This record gives sequence, C-alpha cells and structure tokens, in this order.
Amino acid sequence: MPRKSNVTYTAMLFAYATAGQIERSRKLFDEMLHWAVASWNAMITAYVMDKRYDYGINEAYRLFLMMPERNAVSYSVMMMGFVNADRFDEAQKLYAGIPVNWRDPFCSNILMNGYLKSNRFKEAVQIFEVIVSKNVVSWSSMVDGYCKNGRLSNARKLFDLMGGIRNEFIWCSMIDGCMKEGSFEDGLQLFLQMRWENHVKIEPTIKCYAEGCQVHVLISHLGLDFDVFLVNSVIAMHSRFGYMNEAKKLFDSLRPKDVVSWNFMLHGYVLNGMLDEAYEFFQKAELKDPASWTTMITGFATKGLTDKCIHFFNMMPEHDNVAWTALISGFSNCEQYEEAFCWFMKMMENAVKPNPLTLSALLSVSHGLAFLRLGQQIHAIAFKMQMHHELSVQNALISVYSMTGNVDEAYCIFASVAAPNIVSFNSMITETLQHPNDVTFPCVLSACAHIGLVEEGHRYFDSMTRLFKIDPGADHYACMVDILGKAGLLQEAKELIETMPVKPHSGVRGALLSASQIHMNLDLAKLAAQHISELEHDNASPYEYLWLSWQENG
Repeated sequence: MPRKSNVTYTAMLFAYATAGQIERSRKLFDEMLHWAVASWNAMITAYVMDKRYDYGINEAYRLFLMMPERNAVSYSVMMMGFVNADRFDEAQKLYAGIPVNWRDPFCSNILMNGYLKSNRFKEAVQIFEVIVSKNVVSWSSMVDGYCKNGRLSNARKLFDLMGGIRNEFIWCSMIDGCMKEGSFEDGLQLFLQMRWENHVKIEPTIKCYAEGCQVHVLISHLGLDFDVFLVNSVIAMHSRFGYMNEAKKLFDSLRPKDVVSWNFMLHGYVLNGMLDEAYEFFQKAELKDPASWTTMITGFATKGLTDKCIHFFNMMPEHDNVAWTALISGFSNCEQYEEAFCWFMKMMENAVKPNPLTLSALLSVSHGLAFLRLGQQIHAIAFKMQMHHELSVQNALISVYSMTGNVDEAYCIFASVAAPNIVSFNSMITETLQHPNDVTFPCVLSACAHIGLVEEGHRYFDSMTRLFKIDPGADHYACMVDILGKAGLLQEAKELIETMPVKPHSGVRGALLSASQIHMNLDLAKLAAQHISELEHDNASPYEYLWLSWQENG
C-alpha cells in the first residue's frame, strides 16, 4: 500500500465509519504511525456516530481519556455524544473539567440545549448562568426554550437583557410564545417594538390582505391610531393590495400627517395606475419633498408621457440624483434611448454624481441600441466610480455584453456577482442562450439550479445534443445533479449519475452530497462521500460535511 498522510488516513477512517464499518475505521486508526489531534477526534467522532449507542459512547470515551492532548473539538464531540445518548451525569462531569476557553460557548450550548430538550429547566438555567462568554445561540436557545414551555415571564427577562444582539429568530420566538399563550396585546407590542428597532418592516411581512386587515383592527383596538409611523405602514399595506379607498380613509383620519404619509398615498395612486388621482393629490399635498416629485415623474413615464416628465422635472425646487435617475429611466423604459443619453450628459454637466441605478438605466440604453461601445464606456465609468460591484450595474452589464455577443465577458461579470438574484440568473439564461456553446451551458444550468427551474433545466440540458449537437460533459451533468438535488429529486439525481456516459468527477458527487445534506438523506450523503474519497484521497472535507449533517439530525 502506498504511504498515506494523516489526512488520508483520517478521511478513510471517517468514510468507513459513516458506512457503518466502525471496525475497519479502528483498524486504520491502529495502523497509523502518528496520531494528530484531528485523527483522535475523527475516531472519537466515528464511535459517537455508531448506532450502538452505549458501545460507541463507551469506546469514544475510552479513547478520549487516552488522548495525549485535546482541543475544543475533542470536548465538543464527546459532549455531543453524551448528550445525544441522554447520559447527562457523564456529560456534567466532563463539562466540569473543560477549560473555560474551550467550554464557552460551544460545549455549554450543547449541554444546555440537551437539558432544554429534556425539559430539565433547572439544569439548563444553571449552565446558562455560568457561561462566561455567551453568544447569540446561548441567549436564543434559552429564550426559545422558555417560550416553548409557556414560561413567558422568564423568557421576557432574558429577552430584555439581550439588547442589541437580538436577531429575527428570537423576536419571532417571543412573539410566537405570546400568541400561543393568548397574550395578543403583548405579542403586538413586541411586533411594533421589532419594527421600531428596524428589524423588519410591517407591510412586507403581511402575506395577504385579510391578514393585513386583522393587524389594522388590532391596532385600532389598542388605541394606536395616533402612531403616525405605524399608520403609515398600514396605509402602504392597503395601497399595495389596491385598496386605495381604505388607504385614503385612514390617511384622512390621521393626525398629524408627515411627508411620508403624503408620499405613501401618492405612491399608492401611481402603483395602481391611477395617474389622474395622483396628479390631483400631488397638487393638494401640504407636504412635498424630492421623493414626491420623483414619484410623479415615474408615474408619467409608465404612461409614456415623457413631456410631462420633463415639465415636472424642470419645476422641481431641487434635483437630486434620484430625480435624474427617474427621468433617465423613464426615457429608457419608453425606448427613447437617445433622449435618455442626452439627459445623462446634462446630469454630468450639472456635476450630479450618478448612482448605481442611473448607470443601470444608461446600460439599458446601450442594450436597447445594441451598442457595445457605449456599454463599455459606461462600464468604465462604473469602475472609476467604484460601482462596478453593485448588483444592479452587474445585472445590466450581463445583459449588454450578452446581447452584443460578448458571452465570455458576460459570464465573467456573472461569476463576480457576490449574491446573484433572480434578475442575474434570468439575464444570464435569456441572453446567453442566444450564443450557446459547451462553455456557456454550465452557466445556464447553474442559473436554473439557483432559482429552482427544474423543467427548464431539463429542457436546456436535452437541447444540447438535440438542437446544438453538443455532447454533455461531466460539468454539465454536475449542474443537472445540482438542479435535481436542490429540488429534492435525490433518487432521480442518483439515477442520472449511474447512467452517465462519462465518468463522474468529484463535482458530480459533491453536488449529490450537498443536496443530500440539505434534504437530510444521510444514506445518500454517505454514498457520495465514499465516492469522493475514492476520487480525492487527500480530501477530508466530505467527512466534515457528514459530521455537520449528523449533528443537525441529532
């Protein structure tokens, strides 16, 4: 047998362990000439994962005691083993001997969560109180534990102590706890507090109009109609669902009104295509700001009334870059591309710095004219102004370069997008398929995987041979496995791999491993990890992935 490194041995023994072959794992471990801490940890992890709980935990602890040195992972794995086996006495003894810098917060959180799941609140509280370095998980677990068991007063005390580290999860736990206990007013007050502290916006969280009306009734019942900040959000809710009469009634009853109140009503009229009403409302508005004027410009542009856009723009007391952008976008959306470019030049002459949306609108001009040179010039401006990494600019650049046949450049920009959205993927799919080859298809298929387009992915994959006479390679199959896996079609993904005419590489197996972990199919995950081990002997990452999966599944 060729000489193997510690990484190779560690990966192999973990592979055997995940396949249920614990004895072969131990045989490999005993053959090693030198044991690093990671090797000991891997073998202990293998025993902890063994389904013969008592045997596995006993062997794991025996090895743990033999370790010449330990680290935080050693203690965390052993703690997880004791807790999952409900051996809390041993877990507590182990916990007492952990150095504080390794104990907190991870080992403490493991033991505390174990106690909470077993309804042993007294012990959970004791652990929580001795944690020197609490993290958000420590606080959240304790608050959530109290809420789920109806101990709202305890939960609220901890919640109030958390201060600025409260996340959306813990807010929702508290609100849900109040609602389940029938404390509806407390739940609403928390909801409002969450809104005031800018954690979420009320209006986007309302999924249907009936739900929004219930919130409105409850607000009235609690006598909060005077809260302009809150009532503005309800006006926006009515407007978004097209109930402008209800929005207007609420607006008329509001005292005092602020400029946001007027702008929400104005935006509602424009959003619902009620431009005459919007114009009349604008004329009567007691409070206006640049956003009011810009809303009207946007409204006129949606109707193709660009002359009125210019008229309103010229009447504005001041022009910020948002107003300029609205005007330029209006011309671009009306396909008056030369006019849009002329107004951009006027904007530059007035020394108004464009924002990313301005450049996006101008790139739409380049796209509409199919003028690559203009697109390249705007790209250079974006780079000079440090806006080339703005998502709206990147999406527009993808469209311009793809439309003009520069697919490689489009793909480079797409690959540089840190967090692509559905516009990024749709742009890449739509434009790239105008100039397909074996290099661009992986991009298209990857986009389908990210936005969940299973049928479209199948169609594009099949079209490679049927329409474009391109034989799919391993990279294309990896993308298809990713598409199927993310959609939860794990068996179909497995069958696709088994029938591939080319040899699957680690990317194909890795796609199946990732999908199996997402959908908690540990049997398929183990199979994929074994195949990756055969392809990449020195790669231990699949087994770390499996360990995380195993932890998540208890």
